[in-house]
Amino acid sequence: MLDTNVLLSALLFPGAKMDAMMNYIFSNHQLVLSSYVVEELESVVKRKFSGREIAINNLLMMMSFEYVYTPSKIESGLFDIRDVKDYPVLYTAIIEDVDILVTGDKDFSDIDIEKPEIMSPAQFMERFL
Repeated sequence: MLDTNVLLSALLFPGAKMDAMMNYIFSNHQLVLSSYVVEELESVVKRKFSGREIAINNLLMMMSFEYVYTPSKIESGLFDIRDVKDYPVLYTAIIEDVDILVTGDKDFSDIDIEKPEIMSPAQFMERFL
Protein backbone atom coordinates (compact mmCIF):
# COMPACT_ATOMS: atom_id res chain seq x y z
CA MET A 1 0.00 0.00 0.00
CA LEU A 2 1.21 3.49 -0.81
CA ASP A 3 0.57 6.62 1.22
CA THR A 4 -0.52 9.88 -0.37
CA ASN A 5 2.94 11.46 -0.28
CA VAL A 6 4.44 8.58 -2.27
CA LEU A 7 1.72 8.89 -4.91
CA LEU A 8 2.34 12.65 -5.06
CA SER A 9 6.02 12.00 -5.67
CA ALA A 10 5.24 9.49 -8.41
CA LEU A 11 2.82 11.95 -10.00
CA LEU A 12 4.60 15.28 -9.70
CA PHE A 13 8.27 14.41 -9.27
CA PRO A 14 8.93 11.27 -11.29
CA GLY A 15 12.48 10.10 -11.62
CA ALA A 16 14.49 6.97 -12.22
CA LYS A 17 14.36 5.77 -8.60
CA MET A 18 10.63 6.39 -8.17
CA ASP A 19 9.88 4.82 -11.56
CA ALA A 20 11.99 1.77 -10.65
CA MET A 21 10.16 1.39 -7.34
CA MET A 22 6.74 1.69 -8.97
CA ASN A 23 7.68 -0.79 -11.72
CA TYR A 24 8.96 -3.24 -9.11
CA ILE A 25 5.71 -2.95 -7.16
CA PHE A 26 3.60 -3.49 -10.29
CA SER A 27 5.68 -6.49 -11.35
CA ASN A 28 6.15 -8.22 -8.01
CA HIS A 29 3.37 -7.14 -5.67
CA GLN A 30 -0.33 -6.31 -5.62
CA LEU A 31 -0.54 -2.55 -5.11
CA VAL A 32 -3.30 -1.48 -2.74
CA LEU A 33 -4.74 2.05 -2.63
CA SER A 34 -7.36 3.11 -0.15
CA SER A 35 -10.27 5.40 -0.85
CA TYR A 36 -8.90 7.74 1.81
CA VAL A 37 -5.49 8.03 0.10
CA VAL A 38 -7.01 8.59 -3.35
CA GLU A 39 -9.38 11.26 -2.00
CA GLU A 40 -6.52 12.93 -0.11
CA LEU A 41 -4.38 12.85 -3.26
CA GLU A 42 -7.12 14.59 -5.23
CA SER A 43 -7.61 17.19 -2.49
CA VAL A 44 -3.89 17.99 -2.13
CA VAL A 45 -3.34 18.30 -5.87
CA LYS A 46 -6.40 20.52 -6.25
CA ARG A 47 -5.27 22.74 -3.38
CA LYS A 48 -1.50 22.90 -3.97
CA PHE A 49 -1.03 22.07 -7.65
CA SER A 50 -4.12 23.50 -9.33
CA GLY A 51 -4.37 22.55 -12.97
CA ARG A 52 -2.67 19.18 -12.48
CA GLU A 53 -5.86 17.31 -11.53
CA ILE A 54 -6.01 15.58 -14.93
CA ALA A 55 -2.60 14.06 -14.17
CA ILE A 56 -4.14 12.19 -11.22
CA ASN A 57 -6.69 10.49 -13.46
CA ASN A 58 -4.00 9.67 -16.00
CA LEU A 59 -1.73 8.18 -13.32
CA LEU A 60 -4.49 6.12 -11.71
CA MET A 61 -5.73 4.83 -15.07
CA MET A 62 -2.21 3.64 -15.96
CA MET A 63 -1.72 1.85 -12.65
CA SER A 64 -2.94 -1.61 -11.74
CA PHE A 65 -4.10 -1.68 -8.13
CA GLU A 66 -6.62 -3.04 -5.68
CA TYR A 67 -8.92 -0.26 -4.46
CA VAL A 68 -10.07 -0.68 -0.87
CA TYR A 69 -12.61 1.33 1.05
CA THR A 70 -11.65 3.28 4.16
CA PRO A 71 -14.68 3.11 6.46
CA SER A 72 -16.23 6.41 7.52
CA LYS A 73 -16.40 5.13 11.10
CA ILE A 74 -13.10 3.68 12.22
CA GLU A 75 -12.10 1.99 15.46
CA SER A 76 -9.86 4.20 17.54
CA GLY A 77 -7.03 3.19 19.82
CA LEU A 78 -5.32 0.54 17.69
CA PHE A 79 -2.14 2.65 17.70
CA ASP A 80 -1.05 6.18 18.55
CA ILE A 81 -0.04 8.64 15.85
CA ARG A 82 0.66 12.35 16.13
CA ASP A 83 -1.35 13.48 13.10
CA VAL A 84 -4.96 12.27 13.31
CA LYS A 85 -5.23 12.59 9.51
CA ASP A 86 -2.75 9.71 9.21
CA TYR A 87 -4.81 7.34 11.36
CA PRO A 88 -7.19 6.28 8.53
CA VAL A 89 -4.24 5.40 6.27
CA LEU A 90 -2.72 2.89 8.67
CA TYR A 91 -6.11 1.74 9.94
CA THR A 92 -7.13 0.78 6.40
CA ALA A 93 -3.81 -1.01 5.84
CA ILE A 94 -4.41 -3.02 9.02
CA ILE A 95 -8.01 -4.04 8.31
CA GLU A 96 -7.15 -4.91 4.69
CA ASP A 97 -4.24 -7.10 5.85
CA VAL A 98 -1.65 -5.18 3.82
CA ASP A 99 1.92 -6.50 4.14
CA ILE A 100 3.85 -3.24 3.58
CA LEU A 101 2.87 0.43 3.85
CA VAL A 102 5.25 2.70 1.94
CA THR A 103 5.19 6.26 3.24
CA GLY A 104 7.47 9.23 3.41
CA ASP A 105 5.61 10.59 6.45
CA LYS A 106 7.85 10.63 9.54
CA ASP A 107 4.80 10.35 11.84
CA PHE A 108 4.62 6.65 10.96
CA SER A 109 8.23 5.93 11.98
CA ASP A 110 7.44 5.81 15.72
CA ILE A 111 4.68 3.24 15.36
CA ASP A 112 5.62 -0.27 16.39
CA ILE A 113 3.21 -2.82 14.93
CA GLU A 114 3.82 -6.24 13.46
CA LYS A 115 1.82 -5.77 10.28
CA PRO A 116 1.92 -3.93 8.02
CA GLU A 117 5.61 -3.26 7.91
CA ILE A 118 6.02 0.49 7.57
CA MET A 119 8.79 1.55 5.21
CA SER A 120 9.98 4.75 3.58
CA PRO A 121 10.47 4.69 -0.19
CA ALA A 122 14.23 4.62 0.42
CA GLN A 123 13.93 1.62 2.75
CA PHE A 124 11.70 -0.16 0.26
CA MET A 125 14.16 0.45 -2.58
CA GLU A 126 17.12 -0.59 -0.43
CA ARG A 127 15.47 -3.89 0.43
CA PHE A 128 13.90 -4.80 -2.91
CA LEU A 129 15.83 -3.03 -5.67
